[in-house]
Amino acid sequence: MRFEDFIKDMREDKIKPVYLFYGEEDYLIDYSIKSLKEKYVNEGLETLNYIVLDGDNIEMNHIYDACETLPFMSEKKVVIIKNLGIFGSKTKGQGAEYFNQKKDELKNYISTLEDYICLVFVEKNTNIDKRKGIIKSINKFGRVIEFTKLKGRDLNNWIEKVFKKYGKIISYNNINYFIQHSSYFDRDINKSLYDLENEIIKLVNFTGDRKEINVKDIDEVMTKSLDTNIFNLLNSIGEKDINNSLKVFHEMCVSNEPIPLILHMIIRQLRLILMLKLLKEKGYDKRTIMGKLRIGDYQYKIFSNQSKNFSNAKLEESLNLCLESDENIKTGVMDDKLALEMLIVRMCS
Repeated sequence: MRFEDFIKDMREDKIKPVYLFYGEEDYLIDYSIKSLKEKYVNEGLETLNYIVLDGDNIEMNHIYDACETLPFMSEKKVVIIKNLGIFGSKTKGQGAEYFNQKKDELKNYISTLEDYICLVFVEKNTNIDKRKGIIKSINKFGRVIEFTKLKGRDLNNWIEKVFKKYGKIISYNNINYFIQHSSYFDRDINKSLYDLENEIIKLVNFTGDRKEINVKDIDEVMTKSLDTNIFNLLNSIGEKDINNSLKVFHEMCVSNEPIPLILHMIIRQLRLILMLKLLKEKGYDKRTIMGKLRIGDYQYKIFSNQSKNFSNAKLEESLNLCLESDENIKTGVMDDKLALEMLIVRMCS
């Protein structure tokens, strides 16, 4: 079940007695818990009807005590149990050993929960093992919900809504430009919607009374990630713009990005663009290509757009030039920065 389905069920009063929330998007998990609390727990009665337990410091009797007293002047009683640590392939946390021994008792107890209770297990940044009996029990009597990063239209709508909340407007194209600069989808950077909202707040403060956010604002305020800089570099190379290509490279050097990593990222992106072109030529559809390259929808869109600037022959030639530069650096034939500058000039020719 997805985050959107849970919100829909809550609006339609179809809430189950037990849930497991897990995944990488902390913002959406926190938003769902807050929405649950606001809908079902009367203000001023939170101490009686909204209970949060730390999985490292509880035992079964604490769960019984929390769940078996009726809600007081509220529609439901909401009980949150954080980081129990027993839902992944490996248990983790101080309480996990205890609950591993009690998992059958907990599993049986879940089947007895009344409609007035909403028991939510929260495991942030955790991959669960759906084969486990406890998870199957939660799925049978409630729901297991994975909170993944927002994508596509959902992400665009969220960004537009947050800007609007702060009294700003931003065009569709500039939303995509904002996402590109945000590092939200970067593989090696763990960013959530909290980070995106912080970037939005910085833009709001930077623009002052001006209502619309433009590209120049984004360039001024947001720090470009390595992925973004590599994207911009290859765009400039594809357009044979030597001056801007070298400018982007020098900006990466000023940001202390390791030159071997820059070269590695250039090679990786060129390979992905070439593989995407070859797979398209063989007639594979978008979903199949994404699966074979192990990339998401957003990355597919970027690589697909960039592929229009390069022929297959140019990509193969560029990859050979990269390997030649790598060898020159490793054997000491050429200084690493000079080697990359020469590579960029040759790729633009």
